[in-house]
Amino acid sequence: MHRSRLLPLTLLASLVGLLVAAPLAGADFLTPESGGSSNADDIDTLYKYVLAVAIVVFVGVEGVLFYSLRKFRARKGAVAAQIRGNTRLEIGWTVGAALVLVVLATLTFIKLGDIRNPPNSGPDGLELADGTLVANTKEKLPPNGKSLDIEVNGQQYVWRYTYPDGDQNQLNNVFAYEEMVVPVETTVTLDIRAQDVAHSWWIPALGGKMDAVPGYTNHTWFKIPASKAGQTFRGQCAELCGRNHANMVARVRAVTPQEFERYLAQRKADIQAANQAAERQRREQEATGGQPGGNAPQGENPTGESNNPVPGSPGGTNEDER
Repeated sequence: MHRSRLLPLTLLASLVGLLVAAPLAGADFLTPESGGSSNADDIDTLYKYVLAVAIVVFVGVEGVLFYSLRKFRARKGAVAAQIRGNTRLEIGWTVGAALVLVVLATLTFIKLGDIRNPPNSGPDGLELADGTLVANTKEKLPPNGKSLDIEVNGQQYVWRYTYPDGDQNQLNNVFAYEEMVVPVETTVTLDIRAQDVAHSWWIPALGGKMDAVPGYTNHTWFKIPASKAGQTFRGQCAELCGRNHANMVARVRAVTPQEFERYLAQRKADIQAANQAAERQRREQEATGGQPGGNAPQGENPTGESNNPVPGSPGGTNEDER
């Protein structure tokens, strides 16, 4: 093949390859991931509506363009008609464009409520008693006012999750890093904060991403269906937050309500045991004349997990300014 033809064909093949690979890299074909929560399903459906309208517009415009190129192509001896304005045509495409906007706006507002507003937990979800495991009053709540409210704190380069226990002292709450364990059929609301730089919480299959900004608290929610018990949903910080941004991964593991209660109990016991071991170590060092806490940072137990208060929480370093 002649070299002058090889280069354009190579560029065309590369472009086609990039267009094909882009949706695959997004873990879904053309539209966002879904299936893990009803708000993610609604976002995916809305994208498909918009995509369908866009395809109709694209095919219509490109069809007219190629029809005109063929029908009015240059011919020997032909003289192009000199047309100066067409009122009916101009009114037609103006009304057509307005109708497209009306259709897209209508579909968006129909879906927006189900995307933003969390529903009640299902009958087989976690039993949420009044006064415990309920969300605060600053965020959108389900109609019955009950949800499992988890605090998500972004730190370079890890996510920390703090589970509620019904009191205002977060220092004795169960916490975990990277992997959040939640019960299925239960509405989970998230209070998202950051303590150093801006991050962005995003588990694509569980809904839209939400920024984590120091000094502010953002809220989102998800509700995983019972059929997804045992499944782990994966995500990644969606805001470039530093040199190790790629390591700031997140996981949400769905379990049954019974398994979730056992997880909380085991996690609390592990944290208490680690704190007791740290206290014994501190006393031993004091008894031998060493520095309290040794070389370990204050508030860090032998498991390497910190019980320090997080920003925005009682005792934290940054208060919610909103």
